[in-house]
Amino acid sequence: MKKIRTEDAVGMTLCHDITAMRDGFKGAAFRRGHVIVPEDIPALLDLGKRTVFIWEENAGELHEEDCALRMAAMAPVEGAHYEGPSEGKVLLIADREGMFRVDTDLLRQINGIGDITISTLPDHYPVCSGQRLASMRIVPLVTKEEQILRAEALCQGRKLLDLLPYRIKKAGVIITGSEVYSGRIRDKFEPVVRAKLSLYHDIVLGASICDDDLTMIEDAARTFMEQGADLLIFTGGMSVDPDDLTPSAIRGLGAEIVTHGLPSQPGNMTLVAYLGDVPVLGIPGAAISRPTTMFDVLLPQIHADVRLTKADLINLGDGGLCQSCSKCHFPNCTFGRY
Repeated sequence: MKKIRTEDAVGMTLCHDITAMRDGFKGAAFRRGHVIVPEDIPALLDLGKRTVFIWEENAGELHEEDCALRMAAMAPVEGAHYEGPSEGKVLLIADREGMFRVDTDLLRQINGIGDITISTLPDHYPVCSGQRLASMRIVPLVTKEEQILRAEALCQGRKLLDLLPYRIKKAGVIITGSEVYSGRIRDKFEPVVRAKLSLYHDIVLGASICDDDLTMIEDAARTFMEQGADLLIFTGGMSVDPDDLTPSAIRGLGAEIVTHGLPSQPGNMTLVAYLGDVPVLGIPGAAISRPTTMFDVLLPQIHADVRLTKADLINLGDGGLCQSCSKCHFPNCTFGRY
């Protein structure tokens, strides 16, 4: 790119749009790539353009729109598409609902190159179809091609961005507690669980209400497994009281306990386990009284078949405190960020 007197630019190629605002019109009077002819000079001067920027071939530079297209090509995402370039940037738009993933280390490396800027939604973010996921552009009008080449090299063999589809689950719900089993109080867990699972179009195989009896609880879970359940949800008996048997029943099934207890509120006493490849959640009573708990945070991960680790769950401490807003905005809030 080279700056030159407008009168000396005849026969040269503009490397940027020139905008005009007059008589109710606002838009590009001259487009990038336009070859300047003598008749253009008075019009350019009338627009206050005493100098223009023209394109220099073989200067080792790339225009912002070419850079945006190259960045989009280096980070393809199945289930999403890029729009643009417009105003020098491309936007990544989701074509389906799912779990948005970002290689945050790779993103930091690319944004540290120099002129390149890529902004995204957070890693592990649940998204809907039509939602904006990322924006890519360079800061100046042009940059050295070397910067784009470095970014492309970093992306070789790595996936900068991804959109994991949700998988429909067949869920078995086990509700525990002698007070519910005996009919002394009405169960409030089942409608809450069904409503949340319906967001993922799950098939609920049933909801078994069990007494505080290890054998009964374990048998109910095994029955659901025999019916093909690939998600088990236990409610009730999740505190640390000696007579709360649900965690013991989950262990009795042979499940691998990832954690019982999360650095988050509400949902401190949530249990996460796996019975082979089947995720098992133990949901504490906060799910009944609060619109959003760790139950809501974990469900998108589970439906995207992200196998949760102890490290993942420890990381929930940063952002693990719900602000108890008068109107819940989850997931567009700080709660549950990884």
